[in-house]
Amino acid sequence: MNFSNSVNKVNRCGILILLFSILFIPMTSYTADSSSSSSIEPLNRFPRMVQEYFVKQVRQAEQKSLEAKSNLKTKADAEAYLKSVREKIKQSFGEFPEKTPLNPRITKVIERDAYTIENIIFESRPGFLVTANLYIPKNRKFPLPGIIGTCGHSATGKMVDIYQSFAQGLARQGYVVLIYDPIGQGERIQYPVAGEINKSSIGIGVREHLYAGNQQFLVGEFIGAWRAWDGIRALDYLLTREEVDPKHIGVTGNSGGGTMTTWLCGLESRWTMGAPSCFVITFRRNLENELPADTEQCPPKALALGLDHDDFIAAMAPKPVILLGKERDYFDARGLEEAHKRLQNLYGLLGARDNIGLFIGPSYHGYSIENRTAMYQWFNKITGVSKAQTEPELTIEEIETLFCAPKGQVSSLDSRTVFSFTKDSSKKLAQQRKQLSGNDLKDAVKEALKFPADNSVPEYRILRPRGSRKYPKPHAAAYAVETEPGIQALVYLLCDEPKYSRPPRETNEAILYISHLSSDQELRDEPMISELIAKYPDTPFFTCDVRGIGESKPNTCGDDFFNPYGNDYFYAIHSIMLDYPYVGQKTYDVLRVLDWLKSCGYTKVHIAAKGWGALPASFASLFSDSVKQVTLKNALTSYSDIAESEFYDWPLATLIPDVLKTFDMPDVYKELKTKNLIQIEPWGATYK
Repeated sequence: MNFSNSVNKVNRCGILILLFSILFIPMTSYTADSSSSSSIEPLNRFPRMVQEYFVKQVRQAEQKSLEAKSNLKTKADAEAYLKSVREKIKQSFGEFPEKTPLNPRITKVIERDAYTIENIIFESRPGFLVTANLYIPKNRKFPLPGIIGTCGHSATGKMVDIYQSFAQGLARQGYVVLIYDPIGQGERIQYPVAGEINKSSIGIGVREHLYAGNQQFLVGEFIGAWRAWDGIRALDYLLTREEVDPKHIGVTGNSGGGTMTTWLCGLESRWTMGAPSCFVITFRRNLENELPADTEQCPPKALALGLDHDDFIAAMAPKPVILLGKERDYFDARGLEEAHKRLQNLYGLLGARDNIGLFIGPSYHGYSIENRTAMYQWFNKITGVSKAQTEPELTIEEIETLFCAPKGQVSSLDSRTVFSFTKDSSKKLAQQRKQLSGNDLKDAVKEALKFPADNSVPEYRILRPRGSRKYPKPHAAAYAVETEPGIQALVYLLCDEPKYSRPPRETNEAILYISHLSSDQELRDEPMISELIAKYPDTPFFTCDVRGIGESKPNTCGDDFFNPYGNDYFYAIHSIMLDYPYVGQKTYDVLRVLDWLKSCGYTKVHIAAKGWGALPASFASLFSDSVKQVTLKNALTSYSDIAESEFYDWPLATLIPDVLKTFDMPDVYKELKTKNLIQIEPWGATYK
């Protein structure tokens, strides 16, 4: 089965592409370190804990936003709200770069009966090439309305038949249409395979978006903003054309292109009309339905700022926009209707209720004929350029006909990649960063991780032990320490005899091991644990699973944890939207467990940790006076190593947004030398 052809036939958003990619594209990153000598099924008593925690957080954010919207009673209220929404969108997406020369060039002209197609390349950033097709109607009086077309997740980008269809359909009705390739699709593969055409070493589309986009967070960038900037620069180019009427400028796209249409409505004031298809919903519906979304579909701090999908459309009010969806879409039609209802109220206060439309087609996800027709009719009603009520007859071009770059890839023209910019940013930030220590470092770490301050004694449960687990000691007491409402850190205490009670208070010393993936499994497989027990045979030995791994590893999103689009990513990206990084949450779990141990009399703690667990263990050790010694195995060398490596293995759940603006892990390790830090076999950007 051919991956590219299959994607073009179904033309689905990220979810369906990933179903294919799981089967046909080798995993480059984010695979479990799962070699185990044991066949015992790992323990997992809280598989829904993390999901329900996030549902609660997102519901609270949505409710706060809805209360603000329900308080809008007048036109002045609505206008003030729009002003605040536009400011919040800017906060979320960050500052855009200075506009640099587009340096456009036409590489080919294709003559057809009713229009001409120009194959164009321009630079949205210096050296960063964008490929686009410009459809110009024939036998029309210029200027004509202009449309920017944004593409969904198809391997061949602007060249896939569905997106050719809406570009041709609009051109035949009298619109000048510029449709461009997204990053990581079509002619803009970011991780090309040498000697291969249209093949990515990561995986076209969704996987490249995740891989490049997750890495960008380290240097304070957001791939959604990068992709939106391509659209803004595409509009800049379109408006240089004398064929285009700047009084009628629209934007439309489907799925991932619906995402970009939505974001562009909120970010760019020059649009006069819009039509996002198969994207607009609510963040809550996506979360509750366990529907992962691409990195670019999850704006930083959006939920913390009170933003939802409808707010990006609201930022364009009262200009006319139609929301397009599908009854059988995985993007829940209920969410689309909810968004439309919110916008109706807002547009009504602005005296333009008819300017917000809604169409829900009968079929599955995709820019099908029903949705395209609804879009044509909406734009025609606004511009009067055509009276057509149906789509004109189309002729789909061969993919090669629409190539803008030699062999259909900008890599052949030495285009820069997203990664090359990330690497440069990391190096620049390293030169600018102050060397922090002491309280200055603690302040920077706490600001980055966002965890709350609380040193009260947490509640805990005493759990029933689960049979013989073949641990280094015959028995293990099990405790669930409540670190936040609804969140339990799972703690084991190794014992020589059965224990069903609170921890003993026979000594003030303890070892606390923070697991990489699962305390239960690592107690059976990890040599470091046996070595520590042998070295300190009389010291109580505790282990801890922080949220989201081991005994609370989620079984959501298809019960898939290690896939780049799986549930670990799902909660990590929601953490970024909530402005509470997943690493910060896990660090807080460790700190609360340390508070609990202190309440049990353990005031001299030796923290040991492995892999992913070494991050929260390191940060918690900075802040806890109880920690007297630290041993880390396979700890991350530095976030700079990840940012400056084209290929890396660390998942989003271990990355911290903006971290390289203020500190890096070597700063933390230097500070921990005062607590007798021992490092064993550190892991760099890649570790498999």
